[in-house]
Amino acid sequence: MLLAKDKLPELLDHLSASARVYVPAQVETYTGFALYHPGLKPNFELVNTTLPPKDLLFPQTQNMYRYGFDADGVPFIDPIHDADDVVVFGMRSCDVASIVCMDDVFLTKGYEDEFYSPRRERLLMVAMACNKVAESCFCDSMGVDPNVAPTADIQMAAGDEAFSVVAQTPKGEAALADWAPYLSEGELQRTPTECTLRVEMTGIKQKLDQMYEHPIWDSVAKKCLTCGTCTYVCPTCHCFDISQNNRMKLGERYRAWDSCMFYDYTEMAGNHNPRADKMPRVRQRFLHKLCFFEDRYGKTLCVGCGRCVAQCPVALDITVLIDQIGAVPASELVLEGATNAN
Repeated sequence: MLLAKDKLPELLDHLSASARVYVPAQVETYTGFALYHPGLKPNFELVNTTLPPKDLLFPQTQNMYRYGFDADGVPFIDPIHDADDVVVFGMRSCDVASIVCMDDVFLTKGYEDEFYSPRRERLLMVAMACNKVAESCFCDSMGVDPNVAPTADIQMAAGDEAFSVVAQTPKGEAALADWAPYLSEGELQRTPTECTLRVEMTGIKQKLDQMYEHPIWDSVAKKCLTCGTCTYVCPTCHCFDISQNNRMKLGERYRAWDSCMFYDYTEMAGNHNPRADKMPRVRQRFLHKLCFFEDRYGKTLCVGCGRCVAQCPVALDITVLIDQIGAVPASELVLEGATNAN
């Protein structure tokens, strides 16, 4: 099926009447997924937005529940569930793949996050194939295809005058039935896109299993500012802290994004901190992305979007590190492996 480009505003107006619709656009001084309204022009020429759509499922600050005493002095705890129907229109394949990683964390292994789950159930993912890539993109090295996102509900691709539209899930099929007045029969011919930046991931995880004490981490840490930029622009980072606001007999507990790069992330009672130095924090980030997450979920936590590569103020490039790891000779590996993962 085809969606003529001049029909797109009508479709988005229609969708926004019954759901919150987010599209890639300029947002103040950065690019991100903005709430659509009539007159807002989506920018599908953006290879990647500065910020991913992660916060639509996992908000940067999220109220969890209220507690306190009512007028009769009876204690109460009220969870806050604020999920709405949401359409993310124009996601790139890397961002769709990142949602799969987030699903692993918040919905599997016998645990279902009660705040993530309802938002995920009411999310419609509309993917847009990449017609071009940035010099920092390396998704196809991480097992992601920039031309198609198999787990998206609807896959789109842009041509000169129209978008191709294909449903990939039952939710997507139901959505296309609603889109029918705006669609026409036809197919779109396009040339597949490939990333120009490539890394070789074969054997990287197995090497990292034996590199917990390797001097490479001291070298990498010297450059890092531990500013946390990489974790905040990353579509798969999911560390958070929980805090609360109390006033008289009422209070509210909330969670907010945190970063393993920050000194106080691992600080404990009694001022004990197992990662007080910078090197262990830097090592933790990269081992979690490339090693520890695969131990638990069977996949890397990096989807190759390149945001950390583009945004790091000191150009600490994960692709360069992967190449350096690949070049480490077997004689430098330690057989006991990365036993300190957490």
